[in-house]
Amino acid sequence: MKKILKKIAIRIRNIILVLFLLSLFLVLLYKFVPVPFTPLMVIRSVEKVVDNKKVQIKHHWVPLSKISQNLVQAVVASEDNLFLAHNGFDFQQIEIAKDEAAKGKKLRGASTISQQTAKNVFLWNGGGFFRKGLEAYFTILIEFVWGKERIMEVYLNSIEMGDGIFGAEAVAKAHFNKHAANLTESEAALIAATLPNPIRFNSANPSPYMLKRQAKIQSLMKKIIKVDFGKSNDKKKNQPSKSKSKKWKV
Repeated sequence: MKKILKKIAIRIRNIILVLFLLSLFLVLLYKFVPVPFTPLMVIRSVEKVVDNKKVQIKHHWVPLSKISQNLVQAVVASEDNLFLAHNGFDFQQIEIAKDEAAKGKKLRGASTISQQTAKNVFLWNGGGFFRKGLEAYFTILIEFVWGKERIMEVYLNSIEMGDGIFGAEAVAKAHFNKHAANLTESEAALIAATLPNPIRFNSANPSPYMLKRQAKIQSLMKKIIKVDFGKSNDKKKNQPSKSKSKKWKV
């Protein structure tokens, strides 16, 4: 009996070790390589098959330099105001969510963009301590290995933004007939307004509730610290000083 238990323990240890090494490999790989698909993409495809609907996933990876800074600012304003300040977890928002839940109020999310990215790329939707524990583990890993800019790049390329639509470039083309680099402030805020439920809310056909949320996000975008990632929409910033360009022109 002891030998059997020992063999089982060794096998469990080996499985855990393999999964641990695999997780490290994937995190290191995705620091440099575009994420080709996510578990949610697979889940949505299976749901379509079960419902006898056409499977169509729109997803086109682009570097962060080809995504408008407006969209970066919009998702930070709507999803994670302290994105640049925290180390993956916003403990203040977690405590507020706990207090509200204890008072019987509607349960609200307190996940940071880092946590959402960890879940989107490596895990599945749903609750439970086991999944939350894995989410925390991957969040710590990507914060340490990827850094904020890469996390934002993966987030904006992987997050669900509509029915069968994943990522900034896909939603920009499908709903606004343009590239993600050219999204305006209002369009970016409208996309961010859908993120709590991109299947229910459609940035191509916004409801009155979405338009109100869009306005709030646009207002907040101007109040929070600018997250200087993505393609700048400030034309003056990209123009060299006239006096310097004349003086040093060859």
